Amino acid sequence: MLMDNSIPLPLVRDVVLIGGGHAHALLLRRWGMRRVAGARLTLINPAATAPYTGMLPGFVAGHYDRDALEIDLVRLARFAGARMVFGRVTKIDRANKQLVVTDRPPISYDIASLDVGISSNMPEIAGFSQNAIAAKPLGPFAARWQAFVEKGEKGPVCVIGGGVAGVELALAMHHRLKSVGKDCPVTIIEANEVLSGTSKATARKLRDAMSSTGIEIIEGATPSEIHADHMTLNDGTTIPSVFTVGAAGARPFPWLEETGLQLSNGYVSVDATLRSVNDPSIYAVGDCADLTHAPRPKAGVFAVRAAPVLTANIQADLTGTARKTFQPQTHYLKLISLGRKSAVADKYGQAASGDWAWRLKDVIDRRFMDRLNHPPKMPPPAVPNSAAKGVLDTLGDKPMCGGCGSKVGASVLDDALATFKSEDHPDILQSTGDDAAIINFGKQQQVISTDHIRAFWDDPYLMTRIAALHAMGDIWAMGARPQAMLAQITLPRMSEDLQARSLREILTATQEIAQETGAPLIGGHTTQGAELTLGFTVTGTLSDTAKTFDRAQIGDQLILTRPIGSGTLMAAEMAGTASGDDIENVVRQMATSQASSAEVLAATAHAMTDVTGFGLAGHVQRMAAAAGVTAEINSTAVPHFPGSLALSEAGVASTLAPSNRASLGISLPDTAAANLLLDPQTAGGFLAAVPSDKSDETMEHLREIGIEAAIVGHLKDWSGQPLEVL
Repeated sequence: MLMDNSIPLPLVRDVVLIGGGHAHALLLRRWGMRRVAGARLTLINPAATAPYTGMLPGFVAGHYDRDALEIDLVRLARFAGARMVFGRVTKIDRANKQLVVTDRPPISYDIASLDVGISSNMPEIAGFSQNAIAAKPLGPFAARWQAFVEKGEKGPVCVIGGGVAGVELALAMHHRLKSVGKDCPVTIIEANEVLSGTSKATARKLRDAMSSTGIEIIEGATPSEIHADHMTLNDGTTIPSVFTVGAAGARPFPWLEETGLQLSNGYVSVDATLRSVNDPSIYAVGDCADLTHAPRPKAGVFAVRAAPVLTANIQADLTGTARKTFQPQTHYLKLISLGRKSAVADKYGQAASGDWAWRLKDVIDRRFMDRLNHPPKMPPPAVPNSAAKGVLDTLGDKPMCGGCGSKVGASVLDDALATFKSEDHPDILQSTGDDAAIINFGKQQQVISTDHIRAFWDDPYLMTRIAALHAMGDIWAMGARPQAMLAQITLPRMSEDLQARSLREILTATQEIAQETGAPLIGGHTTQGAELTLGFTVTGTLSDTAKTFDRAQIGDQLILTRPIGSGTLMAAEMAGTASGDDIENVVRQMATSQASSAEVLAATAHAMTDVTGFGLAGHVQRMAAAAGVTAEINSTAVPHFPGSLALSEAGVASTLAPSNRASLGISLPDTAAANLLLDPQTAGGFLAAVPSDKSDETMEHLREIGIEAAIVGHLKDWSGQPLEVL
């Protein structure tokens, strides 16, 4: 939200959502439609997506594919203007208002909300962890089930737990296995009586469905030990099972016991406003919460109904207005799948079944998912009528990309540099167009480079890792050893508390990079501006000849160590059209060091560069031009990040791509793969010109360290232009 003079309002409060449950997903949607200025919203979740419980039985039965099951949290976070942190909260330090998160520094909060769901894990049963899978959390179970069906495994299946969830799963599993031609008997093991928590009418219909499909029910028994192909019950009976699922009731996550929050049977006790009864800065919703004022069984419907109240109350805390109370309904419609496309409808103790009930459930579930995965398009800020001519043309029809996608175009940069004449200096080895300058100190040589990028991912820790490794790529590309780095940090306007929190995350990431690369942080500069921008000046030392562009030779094979397409993916993410899983994959790769691949390439390469803003085609062309040769790229041999090729086929491109195309001065094939050659990369892979007689050996060494590199072209005699694309 902007003030009248268009100065962004400072960030002053941190709201952190722990877990991507249904209530938090709906909160993100509501927040995107009505944000609170000055509040920084963060979502922490282990993965980019969260499975929707309502469609799980349909997925298990084969009526939905995996994608239909997943709520795209990355897309929702973008819509809400929230930062997305991939991680798992393992502890709440309430004294310091910090969340301990796996594999990263703590995240501070002023207001936190828990929506982490429950588990049906059964660690008390010997062998469960090794030989069975809990139905909740849903993600691991869905992946294991899909693998079981697709790999052609056969054998008996057992479900531990005869409540509605267990019976629904058993019916769905039987239907799927039968539909793919697997004769796999299904058994339900229940410690008490199957379906004891449902109405008699519903229980009767579900029992009839199990009887008609041949599902065996064993009541009054519990497993004592689970093996890969069977389980042993408490009475010594052996039950064959090659796929065992735990669905026996709800269990809170054990780490909640260490929070100091008041709990009820392990669940966070909350009042009518959904706040913890002993900590007003923490909310809890969904299955992990216990409604002290209105106890209810665990059901997704309550999380969905709680979302508007949760959103309103967090916003009320931020703005100082009155909170609302949550009163869950006593009776609600339950739609229980019968495996095939039929269902039981239950309400007020009455039950009816038929295909119509499945169709109703399908409509409700698809509508719910559509609301979350396709949030409404919000209008962009209006351009004033008094704006100068040309403003709209310069703005374009989509927001400017971040990272290398926000850099000045190659043509503009080259034209500007053409008018600049650098002075000769005896200590500076000129190497126009290379990644870093080379400075002579007698017989010793030092390389130096600087790089700054506009943040494209609203997580200071992860963005710092990407920016620092991106800058370090220039040093590695010269065949140098990193020596030291300086940081230049621009923070958005924010309170001193939030400045300290952001800087702690940034400096922690910088220290990690220093330890990984051997280049300590020796200083820098920090300021405030319109948005997060991170830059690093890095130095390195050379013990051998620098891998400058002009050393590339005819016959060299062009090796690429990382896929391309990150610019297209991040452009689609900004527009809300990318897959969250694809985005998680690409940002994690960008935040991973390339020191090992640089070391392997430096041993054999004539010339190297890291692929960044000019795109693969631009970097190949510049290398070839400096060496006075022609490069040939086989566009079909170039690897792409998952999802990027499909986006390119749909016409998605970074805002810098047109400038990269213009700077090449050649025609490209009219294919999506060729268009991605123009895609600007941030922390891109290395492009190395390697002698042909050493290319196979180099590729093998890269594979040995886990780098799936590719030979994407070669250098040949000058043909009149530096680049040819096939």
